[in-house]
Amino acid sequence: MEHLRGLFSLKVLIGGILVAACLFSVLLIFVFNAQNEEPSGAASTAVLYVIPAPSATLPAPVASATPSPTPTSEGVVVLPGGVLAVGGYAQVTGTEGEGLRLRADPGLSGTVRFLGIDGEVFEVEDGPREVDGYQWWFLQAPYDPNVQGWAVADYLVAVQNP
Repeated sequence: MEHLRGLFSLKVLIGGILVAACLFSVLLIFVFNAQNEEPSGAASTAVLYVIPAPSATLPAPVASATPSPTPTSEGVVVLPGGVLAVGGYAQVTGTEGEGLRLRADPGLSGTVRFLGIDGEVFEVEDGPREVDGYQWWFLQAPYDPNVQGWAVADYLVAVQNP
């Protein structure tokens, strides 16, 4: 019993109370700081706007009664009847997703340089040339002068400048 009496002396009891008070105050500081902080990883609410797609039940758009002006700048080539001509524009069509090969030289043996996709528009720079039973036109992309080559006329349609 003597050895237990030393454990409960006044100094030990006061020291234990001081340690407990310090731990309790640290816990209170931690709790109050945690309540005042914004949660960093909390999920935020997303806003979603649903825009309905046009449907067959909506009325068709009304065309403007005012005609749009025709471009008159120099260099504009208007081709009658959809005929390909040097200085005009040609659009790739009818390849069914295969693309149109633009070759270094006219003819089937010419090295393929680029592949034009359906809908792509090129400027006609030279032609026509009859090689290997096809009519070939030299095309150049208006957005990049390096994209150019000879293409078969079977997959081209004349368009006005884009």
